[in-house]
Amino acid sequence: MLKKDILRRKDDFTSIYKKGRSVGERYIVLFYRKNDLSYNRIAFLASKKVGNSVERNRARRLMKENYRFLKDYIKSGYDLIFIARKNINGKKLRDVEKSMVNSVSKAKLYKR
Repeated sequence: MLKKDILRRKDDFTSIYKKGRSVGERYIVLFYRKNDLSYNRIAFLASKKVGNSVERNRARRLMKENYRFLKDYIKSGYDLIFIARKNINGKKLRDVEKSMVNSVSKAKLYKR
């Protein structure tokens, strides 16, 4: 991921939360909003409810790895925030992959 692809500013996060849409799945929640750019900007979050720092980092790593496979199949021009739910702990890569694919499909951002 390049630096321009990562959401960092607080204003971006608040606008996505307020004006964007959300889709919930078993292990993740996806917030998304159109960004008028030619590329996607993304963020991966895991709150303290998920667990200690080791568990939160594993949850973020699982989501990042799945996004690496999915990014070619997601429509361009969106801001995406993937948030881990607390039941993501102990799950395998494939379980999280199914959850991410389903959430992107529900949001109608999946290219066929």
